[in-house]
Amino acid sequence: QVQLVESGGGLVQPGGSLRLSCAASGFSISDCAVSWYRQAPGEQRDKVASISSSATTTFYVDSVKGRFTISRDNAKNTVYLQMNSLKPEDTAVYYCKVLRRGVMVGSWGQGTQVTVSS
Repeated sequence: QVQLVESGGGLVQPGGSLRLSCAASGFSISDCAVSWYRQAPGEQRDKVASISSSATTTFYVDSVKGRFTISRDNAKNTVYLQMNSLKPEDTAVYYCKVLRRGVMVGSWGQGTQVTVSS
């Protein structure tokens, strides 16, 4: 069945790095745009970064520009989010979302918790 599984989160000190993975199963992401979202406690879920199906276009919210990099490996059916220079305000549950021709594929996964704290 269609499934998205996020992984790679954890506890990291400020200034540290993590790489998140969004692994898709039950369908191919090769013709899909993929986005990473995050949701902190008591906050709404906001888009952090996105990548087009061809990987030629990327988007980053201002707060993560220069620190986060989104990439994809269609052969592995996986999208990544490399997060460097992490800050406490990056603490949130991170989710991926897949769109095919503007329509969401599957449903939200369980997310992966990122905690940035000393």
